[in-house]
Amino acid sequence: MHTKLMAATVCGIAAVSLAVAAYSRGMFNPSTSADQSAERSANRKQTPMTNTGSSTDPVATTVPAGKQQATFGSGCFWCTEAVFQQLAGVESVVSGYSGGRLANPTYEDICTGATGHAEVIQVTFDSAVVSYADLLEAFWRSHDPTTLNSQGRDFGTQYRSVIFYRDDEQRKAAEHYKQKIAESGAFGDPIVTEISPLENFYPAERDHQNYYNDNPRQGYCSFIIRPKLEKFRAAFADKLKSP
Repeated sequence: MHTKLMAATVCGIAAVSLAVAAYSRGMFNPSTSADQSAERSANRKQTPMTNTGSSTDPVATTVPAGKQQATFGSGCFWCTEAVFQQLAGVESVVSGYSGGRLANPTYEDICTGATGHAEVIQVTFDSAVVSYADLLEAFWRSHDPTTLNSQGRDFGTQYRSVIFYRDDEQRKAAEHYKQKIAESGAFGDPIVTEISPLENFYPAERDHQNYYNDNPRQGYCSFIIRPKLEKFRAAFADKLKSP
């Protein structure tokens, strides 16, 4: 890991107490009953998608010189992608699949919940602008890490809370942050976030890339993603990209 990234990571982890305070204020509480009702009516699985590509489409996933990458899963990758696209220093976000047994899986394969994959995003970022610790904070503060294999009304192992680390520094940072949050008691239930080495990443079909921006009027985007983004922007106002 570059020295600058290591220093930024240490500084970011030192700010964990601030993040914990935000949890305690209810900044990112799990979905309320009203949210869940809206989510039921807009459940993305009720409207099958016609994929125009496959997970082997040539979506750019190589690491540009001088950049870093991180891989996170926190439920529906449409939501996770939209959140991380907001952060200054994030160069690109690619939705995809990691952690499973099947090579080159499709969206239909993943939806069965039988392949072992999680819906994830691959974030390419400039560590001089945003640290890995900043990304960890965004990850844990934008979903509920206490619900096993589910987020809101999305259920299945493909929706598990997971961090796929790329090196030992990322592993240590993720484990340290998880421990601090658990010790804080900010959540009433145990943190179930999985922390595992990255073994594979398959870009999702092209219809799933940049989904929120390309489909702002879709029901799931309107009722689920948009409110989450509004909360995220308010909480991370000093770390967002310029309008």
